Amino acid sequence: MVDSQIVIRAARASDVRRIREVTAPYVDSRAIVPKPAVSYYESLQEFVVAEIDEVIVGCGALHVMWENVAEIRTLAVDRSAKGRGVGSLLVDELLTRAKDLGVARVFCLTFETDFFARHGFVEIDGAPVEPTVFAELLQSYDEGVAEFLDLDRVKPNTLGNTRMLLTF
Repeated sequence: MVDSQIVIRAARASDVRRIREVTAPYVDSRAIVPKPAVSYYESLQEFVVAEIDEVIVGCGALHVMWENVAEIRTLAVDRSAKGRGVGSLLVDELLTRAKDLGVARVFCLTFETDFFARHGFVEIDGAPVEPTVFAELLQSYDEGVAEFLDLDRVKPNTLGNTRMLLTF
């Protein structure tokens, strides 16, 4: 039997329902922070999806936080497609997009440290940006930015996750 090709493409508004289905088990297990549907629509331009036979089997987003820092977030692969390289293809695409945007560092908050380490990410401690940028980022309402800054207010929601960073 021939293995179907995995296609990575930009997400469309019509994909949000399936993206939420793919991410639901990760939200249920607290690996992905729960978000209302409107948040997926508002950040749609950050998302890419993976398809096999025109069915979405994975997704991920790249959120730019500052001039030289972005975050890979909401990375999820449908259980039916696990082990087929979908997650790696999504990360590769998101890292390419980060480079194209001129972002020198990419952050993630994850339980999957071995997976991200294979892509060049390393665990970090402390403030990953200089004090003036830290002060600017404190003004963000985005929970992902708060996670990046390791603020106490997000720690109850992220217990056990590891902060990792890749520098190009």
